Amino acid sequence: MNTIGETDRAILNTIQLDFPIDARPFRVLADQLDLSEEELIARIQAMKDSLVIRRIGGNFGPDRLGYYSTLCTANVPEETIDRFTRTVNAYAGVTHNYMRDHEFNIWFTFIAPSREQIADSLEEISRQTGVSPILNLPATRVFKISANFKL
Repeated sequence: MNTIGETDRAILNTIQLDFPIDARPFRVLADQLDLSEEELIARIQAMKDSLVIRRIGGNFGPDRLGYYSTLCTANVPEETIDRFTRTVNAYAGVTHNYMRDHEFNIWFTFIAPSREQIADSLEEISRQTGVSPILNLPATRVFKISANFKL
């Protein structure tokens, strides 16, 4: 089992909540953490390489950008799962794709500039994979939770 040292723990706690918007964000963070910019970047890269960090990137509220978001699901036969998920993941608007132990076993979120584009894309996916129906379950009420983990 890998253990995370005090410095890496401080890095993880800092970058989760307050990543600076700056031309050199790692320099700003390094100053806050009393590290050199080079050391901070090397430590973050090492944590990415060891999969402690999966992704560093922005999180945007689709509705605030004029986009629409929906949750989709389908009952995908086991022998089609790989092809179906590859097809779904090829769409830039897909942000999550996961399998559940349920009759509707593949779930994914889709974001696009219009509801029509989402519906058209789901029809394309269905045609390409032979999986039908793909349920389109847009939110009627949105709840955002912050998943931050104090280490």
